[in-house]
Amino acid sequence: MDTKDIRKMSDEQLTAELAAARRRLFDLRTQQVVGEKVTDTAQFPKIRKNVARLLTESTARRSTK
Repeated sequence: MDTKDIRKMSDEQLTAELAAARRRLFDLRTQQVVGEKVTDTAQFPKIRKNVARLLTESTARRSTK
């Protein structure tokens, strides 16, 4: 997901996508701790960056209102 897509989202979509991304990150961390094999470890930084992008847009929207 890139910044252009995030800017097109409504506030509700932004909140829902942020919650989903945080949940995916939590699930991956849980899999790793429990000992399950995480096949694509490159997802960790990708999801973290998406969470950061979503939070940045959310903060920007709050500051302009």
